[in-house]
Amino acid sequence: MFERLREDINSVFHRDPAARNTFEVLTNYPGLHALLFHRFCHWLWGLGLKWLARTISTIARWLTGIEIHPGATIGRRFFIDHGMGVVIGETTVIGDDVTLYQGVTLGGTSWNKGKRHPTIGNSVVVGAGAKILGPFEVGEGAKIGSNSVVTKAVPAGATVVGIPGRVIVKSYNEDDVRRKEMEERMGFDAYGVTEEMPDPVARAMRSLLDHMHAVDDRIENMCKALRKVNSEYQNGELPPLHEEDFDCVRDEGDTRS
Repeated sequence: MFERLREDINSVFHRDPAARNTFEVLTNYPGLHALLFHRFCHWLWGLGLKWLARTISTIARWLTGIEIHPGATIGRRFFIDHGMGVVIGETTVIGDDVTLYQGVTLGGTSWNKGKRHPTIGNSVVVGAGAKILGPFEVGEGAKIGSNSVVTKAVPAGATVVGIPGRVIVKSYNEDDVRRKEMEERMGFDAYGVTEEMPDPVARAMRSLLDHMHAVDDRIENMCKALRKVNSEYQNGELPPLHEEDFDCVRDEGDTRS
């Protein structure tokens, strides 16, 4: 029991830089309080003391603003940040190292008995206000964007954004490799915007990079053809791209190289 408590406290330190000491975590983190109440209520639920388990969980909801049904199964190192408004249904199964933010609902879409709430894999992060509704699985390492509404299975490692939730799976192909090479030559990293969280400006810049790469290839082929026609033709070096030339398009205070 104390080992699990120590794990729960350490998980707060690992995922919340505002946590300063153990006493503060034990006394001021409603997510931890709700989890401790749930572990006790879940034990009572397993003993068949369902009314008592529900009653204590209701008291925990009054105290913490977090509603976790005693029947829900929660793994190790579970962390609820801020926590107010979190709802976790009866047949929910949550793996290890999962993080939920405030306003998250792990709910059902059916009034029928049986499995009707989601199964959350290990190391999943669910953003503030997200709703995951239905008896499907969210794969290990997935990320659910804030305020997303997810009603279908999410592959492992994927990111979900929007209403309804759109699953974005990172794929690597030849275009991605060429685009990365062009970014490195330009000293450009799309302002740190990742493929998993697409941005309209980032998409436009990637299109420009693809076009520039195609132009480079065409010029290179033209130079090869000219060398074949005229052996005296010399392919001049292109001027280098310097990182400081792109300072004007960076945000103020952006010190990334």
